Amino acid sequence: MTDLRELREGLRAAVRGEVDFGTTARALTTMDASNYRRVPLGVVAPRDADDVAAALSVCRTYGVPVVPRGGGTSIAGQATGTGVVLDFTRHMNRLLSLDPEARTAVVQPGLVLDRLQEAAAPNGLRFGPDPSTHGRCTLGGMIGNNSCGSHSVAWGTTADSVRRLSVVTPRGERLRPGQAWAGAPAGLRELAEGELARLRTGFPELPRRISGYALDALLPEKGADVARSFCGSEGTLGVLTEAVVDLVRAPRARALAVLAYADETGAAEAAAGLLEHGPLTVEGMAADLVPAAADLPRGGAWLFVETGGDTEGEARARAETIVRAADVLDALVVTDPARQRTLWRIREDASGTATRMPDGTEAWPGWEDCAVPPARLGAYLRDFRGLLADHGLRGSPYGHFGDGCIHVRIDFDLLTGPGVARFRRFSEELADLVVAHGGSLSGEHGDGQARAELLPRMYGPDMVALFERVKGVWDPDDLLNPGMLVRPAPLDTNLRFSVLPSEPVDVAFGYPSDGGDFSAAVRRCVGVAKCRTTSVSGPAVMCPSFRATGEEEHSTRGRARLLHEMLAGELVTDGWQSTEVRDALDLCLSCKGCRSDCPVGVDMATYKAEFLHHHYAGRRRPAAHYAMGRLPVWLGWVARTRSAGVVNGLASVGPLARVAKRLGGIAEEREIPRVAGETFTRWWRGRKAVVPSGAGAGAGAGAGGGDGAGTGDLVVLWPDTFTEHLSPSVGQAAVRVLEAAGLRVALPPTLRPGGRPVGDGRSRSAARLLTARRGRVCCGLTYLSTGQLDHARTVLRRTLDLMEPVLATDAPVVVLEPSCAAALRTDAPELLHDDPRAARLAARVRTFAETLEQYAPHWDPPVLDRPVTGQTHCHQHAVLGDTADRGLRAAAGLTGELSGGCCGLAGNFGFEKGHYEVSVACAEDQLLPAVRQAPDGAVVLADGFSCRTQLEQLAGVRGRHLAEVLAEALG
Repeated sequence: MTDLRELREGLRAAVRGEVDFGTTARALTTMDASNYRRVPLGVVAPRDADDVAAALSVCRTYGVPVVPRGGGTSIAGQATGTGVVLDFTRHMNRLLSLDPEARTAVVQPGLVLDRLQEAAAPNGLRFGPDPSTHGRCTLGGMIGNNSCGSHSVAWGTTADSVRRLSVVTPRGERLRPGQAWAGAPAGLRELAEGELARLRTGFPELPRRISGYALDALLPEKGADVARSFCGSEGTLGVLTEAVVDLVRAPRARALAVLAYADETGAAEAAAGLLEHGPLTVEGMAADLVPAAADLPRGGAWLFVETGGDTEGEARARAETIVRAADVLDALVVTDPARQRTLWRIREDASGTATRMPDGTEAWPGWEDCAVPPARLGAYLRDFRGLLADHGLRGSPYGHFGDGCIHVRIDFDLLTGPGVARFRRFSEELADLVVAHGGSLSGEHGDGQARAELLPRMYGPDMVALFERVKGVWDPDDLLNPGMLVRPAPLDTNLRFSVLPSEPVDVAFGYPSDGGDFSAAVRRCVGVAKCRTTSVSGPAVMCPSFRATGEEEHSTRGRARLLHEMLAGELVTDGWQSTEVRDALDLCLSCKGCRSDCPVGVDMATYKAEFLHHHYAGRRRPAAHYAMGRLPVWLGWVARTRSAGVVNGLASVGPLARVAKRLGGIAEEREIPRVAGETFTRWWRGRKAVVPSGAGAGAGAGAGGGDGAGTGDLVVLWPDTFTEHLSPSVGQAAVRVLEAAGLRVALPPTLRPGGRPVGDGRSRSAARLLTARRGRVCCGLTYLSTGQLDHARTVLRRTLDLMEPVLATDAPVVVLEPSCAAALRTDAPELLHDDPRAARLAARVRTFAETLEQYAPHWDPPVLDRPVTGQTHCHQHAVLGDTADRGLRAAAGLTGELSGGCCGLAGNFGFEKGHYEVSVACAEDQLLPAVRQAPDGAVVLADGFSCRTQLEQLAGVRGRHLAEVLAEALG
């Protein structure tokens, strides 16, 4: 029995990097992107090769296994273990050198692939292999799995790009594996030379043979390449500390031919015939993985075939040659880089979207990447589909058709005993089918625990025994990643789902996409780790807190892992009261970016609200929850007492402001926003009716209890808390523009009938009218974001009561604040899943631009002819969409693109004590650089109050809502 205290202290004394045996560190590394889970003893982040050697020495002394880990995106379970995890992403993550003349780079194992690509690009170079996880997978992990990616038909696997390695053996020897037996451990050459006949005949010849050890690379006719034989060993032979890799010349221009076929079999049969034309990629996928709105040529399956050239014309010509050579239903050739990226994103996101069947059923890896000779792919796919049908299973194949490698997620039932038994039977039969077609059990992601048990079916017992002997030469103590590749754990053990509750957990939200089951919602995270990308392009948002801190616990995946362990109860043992989960969620900005950017739709903002609701049930909350979580109450009190001037005056007095911020849990670096002297609704009640040009007299108050104008469609303008109390100018501008567009504006009712309806519910008793109470609509946003869900329910039910007269009409509800619109459109119906009125209200919600697009389609906005800068609101990106906004900006002559990301203020988040530095880092990620780099005269657009406040406080820049910009241009 290992003495954990002695082990921990021994590591801390020997290693200069971090040694963490805490609950959070262990919980974050229990899983990779596979179906498997193992709980490690601790995590070590080595600083260099000396640290690696020291950690191995200590662990060998205590007999504790070691698991090297990179980005944790492995799909077969090889990045999980029960001993000590070596995390290379924290320190050993650098590009050490790049030689453009020799076309080589020296990298550390924790370097993310995209960082190498970015450094090589200015020299016209790149690293050939490019898995779809290129934004977060590491070079060490790629070498460990011999990863490939979509360009393998042109540039091969990772092993084809490795020149020399630096490795520390489990017994501390420093080796430099390369060709001609360089860096071979003692005994390896003798062992290989005694088995030459087996090495020459025992390995199938196909481009994607990844399973087992690549011992045929040790043949003399193949250069006795020890480095190549090390690739794909899945961390079982030695620990990689450095690598010299080859780079390839990147084509100056590219074209993408999208070839449409009737079905995936037709696409698969055509793929091999395209290779003679020298394409860079031949990728395939079928319609069941493609979004309905995707702009693809007509068909049921597609090949994505990329070509290169020195010029765009040359690349296009090669693509058109392929189109002519292919027997297709339809085709599309794209040379615009932006549109190519959009199309490639469809393919790259398949690893996540494939985890859900079209009906929402869960699907899982396990048989993720079998490979067969490309010429046999069509026949294999037909047999594969037949095997699925025989077992009553479903899956959506996609992948590297040009290399005969198929990815698929299958709707295994991994939650029940019979389902797991079927998983085993299917796995055994599929292994036999792959071998019958001359294929490899793994074509990219390695064997791990998912397939290693079945390697005898592919290689036979004698070759597997040879694998074990090689493992013994490199690792005689079986210290590294035991249970992988040789002497493997059974494929149906250590399943990560087995520890979750068998009955649904009692929760507040409805989780409609997960059958009301919070465990199923948490299971959505399969570890794809798109949230771990350190840079985003275009409008993407996820995950701003990870980009700010670089810490796994502040990624969407990390938080999901902690919630998984909370539900499991083995490692995180205090359930909803867990401080580890609370601390990880503390830096979640509730930006909802993961709801749209995560390929599997994890919604961490909702999970955070759910957790806070339970965590603080019956307990004292942080001061910020009372100060900012109940902001509508305090601002309503200021409005009723007409004390805005007094409040603003007190907030401008330094000592008083500091006391107020301390009591309210507000960061001392923040300025308290000024409260408007006149609320929006008070302005509304006092204004004179305005009749738009060419319109007759209005119909009066309509649904809103205030003055309206015009004879156009009635729209109900939602006076959200921020517009009402903090920026009424936005509401005033919106009224002006909406009326100029010929619409009739009203505000929601403020009178809520008391008592109960009588008769059929349509009549109202006098008693109801006499007991009516004044009220104000509210989306409950501030209560939702702080997890005060009981208060949120109360506020939302009161709002629905007030809105009943509006819901009885066809009027849209125009919401100017994107966060409030998102709360009404998604959070309200999910929280009030038992009240159909919430869904009806959600269906009525429109943004400012959507209202003009749908209800004033013939109105022409004023033309400004000016560039714009700023940021698409994160909730708009994630929930609402910005198509209408783009159209409105274009019609108004506002040119340019808005950045993505999150402003970092995010409602109460950036104001809370302890969040200021992360808030600023989020703003510096995209928003502030975009504003600084904007051309002269650019309009700074920021539809969210938080975004405008962040700009003002950090950059001294006034951002404006689109309604304000248009209203000003009306003259």
